[in-house]
Amino acid sequence: MIFDPLYLLILVASGLLGFWAQLKVKGTFHKWSRVTTGARMTGAEVAREILHESGIFDVKIERVHGFLSDHYDPGSKTLRLSPDVYDSTSVAAAGVAAHEVGHAIQHARQYFPLQVRSFLAPAAAFGGNISIYVIILGIITGALGMAKIGVLLFGLSTLFVLVTLPVEFDASNRAKRLLPALGLAQGGHEVSGVRSVLNAAALTYVAAAVSSVAMLLYWMLRAGLIGGRQE
Repeated sequence: MIFDPLYLLILVASGLLGFWAQLKVKGTFHKWSRVTTGARMTGAEVAREILHESGIFDVKIERVHGFLSDHYDPGSKTLRLSPDVYDSTSVAAAGVAAHEVGHAIQHARQYFPLQVRSFLAPAAAFGGNISIYVIILGIITGALGMAKIGVLLFGLSTLFVLVTLPVEFDASNRAKRLLPALGLAQGGHEVSGVRSVLNAAALTYVAAAVSSVAMLLYWMLRAGLIGGRQE
């Protein structure tokens, strides 16, 4: 496959798209990490305030190592914030913290796309780990039935990526509404900063979805599921 121009094109385009998205996130985060909110609350304090205002009192907030390693763990009901968010009073920190709280609210409210994503997670992880090997082995040996099974497994991981989009967009939309409503982002400048940070972060999920769909279509083509049988 490494000598297939179409495969190489998809790999290079996906890599460039992902790299651009990461640069955009880091650049936007750094820009707004230098702007302090009028509320002067740290990311951890912002998260706690939104949780309490949303009637959620059983979610823990912890500091975790890493740059933008922020995430919500529904299994333990724990919100983990990176040092740049947990300890900072910046607009960027408020936006990221509020976004992660958005996931906690989704969990508490049983947001359907989040439930679907959680249901798909084990199968998607399994499919993502072995699908390429199954597809390539099937194509090399001429066992197109095996290749098609591999494509199906890869499709599960792609479906997971696609379901992630509404989950992430909804969490960001909640953050964009709650921060100004609770006075945690004051004035148009801060609200604009929050939107910039969250919109930039969304690009990483869009890039991942585009890349996954493109690769799925490629494997479907090679397995003969679209465009006729490929030799």
